[in-house]
Amino acid sequence: MPTLNAPDSPAKDPIDDGWRQPRLAPSLAEVHRSISVDGASWFRKLLAFAGPGYLVAVGYMDPGNWATDLAGGSRFGYTLLSVILLSNLMAVLLQGLASKLGIVTGRDLAQACRDHYSKHTTVVLWVMCEIAIAACDLAEVIGSAIALKLLFNIPITWGIVITAFDVLIVLFLQNRGFRLLEALVITLVAVVGGCFLFELIIARPDMAAVMKGFIPTTQVVTNPEMLYIAIGILGATVMPHNLYLHSSIVQTRKYAEHTEGRREAVRFAFIDSTIALTFALFINAAILIMAAATFNRTGNTGVAEIQDAHRLLTPLLGVTGAGTVFALALLASGQNSTLTGTLAGQIVMEGFLNLRIRPWLRRLITRGIAIVPAVIVAIFYGESGTAKLLVFSQVILSLQLSFAVFPLVGFTSDRVKMGVFVNSVPLKIAAYTVALVIGALNAWLLWQTFTAWAA
Repeated sequence: MPTLNAPDSPAKDPIDDGWRQPRLAPSLAEVHRSISVDGASWFRKLLAFAGPGYLVAVGYMDPGNWATDLAGGSRFGYTLLSVILLSNLMAVLLQGLASKLGIVTGRDLAQACRDHYSKHTTVVLWVMCEIAIAACDLAEVIGSAIALKLLFNIPITWGIVITAFDVLIVLFLQNRGFRLLEALVITLVAVVGGCFLFELIIARPDMAAVMKGFIPTTQVVTNPEMLYIAIGILGATVMPHNLYLHSSIVQTRKYAEHTEGRREAVRFAFIDSTIALTFALFINAAILIMAAATFNRTGNTGVAEIQDAHRLLTPLLGVTGAGTVFALALLASGQNSTLTGTLAGQIVMEGFLNLRIRPWLRRLITRGIAIVPAVIVAIFYGESGTAKLLVFSQVILSLQLSFAVFPLVGFTSDRVKMGVFVNSVPLKIAAYTVALVIGALNAWLLWQTFTAWAA
């Protein structure tokens, strides 16, 4: 592939310094710098930059979140709201770093890894990221299949197979322009949010208990069962492939490629992702609050499956259609995650390997990897098995996080690579603290899992 020179000459612009390899063609080249950000006012510019944050936020409210949030709320009440809040704060920080990396260096995170590490290390990181994407896709497959079962009584196995064809929707939208894709995603996010606002209103949660739930407690780490679900929530909230996705799609904006232009782009991208992730925080918290108010309060502490939640919502809340609204939100959530998962898979393969294959083929490969285990579990273990697989997929995601977080923090803290945009000392401390916390939680999870198996 031909190399791309930096916007300014190397003597004037140090942004491309410090890399082992020169910068190659951008990922998602067909939409790279395709959206104008010219605007006469601050608000118009904000609207022009708005969009990538919502594509990223979709991954923070996918069916995997539902399983972990439902399990946490029904079993432990409002206690794990603090984990959702802390996870969201971590997400705001990390996604801000991801967007800054893409805007400042002109590289997405996958390309940055390829251009910095050795070929062997790059392949290892690529494999780890593909595992994370497959786990995420697994959650989308199961979630969408469950929604089809609840809404149209389509068997889970057939629902899983049907999800393989959603690639056609993605291809159609990509051919129609990136703004249309963003608009559809935002619309589906609004549908999910509206559904859960309705559920919260009729669930009438204890607001004092809700506020108390946002305060962290040591019980989360001392109770192994609570810790398992907590790390599942972390894995479902801070998703590794979203860091790769965000660092790429912010480059769809045609910002000025000089210091002030990049500074403005970094600022607006951060505002965009923070607003979008705040909305994701509301939805995740709403799922857990609804589960706590509806199931934990009535003694149904064993509700950890989406199907059980759907079945019990209408009789427990006494409102006709509550379960249907729940299933509709699940379907919108699953399809939304499918759209962004396609982009993430394409970005990761192009970025790490500089391998460009047709999007529909890439999507079918990823979806096939997810469908095979889902179909096997659905056939042999039924709906209960798929629900457990859904939660387990989120724990896998959490275990992959460090392989994306540490490179991201390292790159954005490197003055040679980032120039004047390098992380400040307080930001660097906060970022490495988040990375270490994630690593420590994952190590603790592995230890707990190992001791449980040994017993």
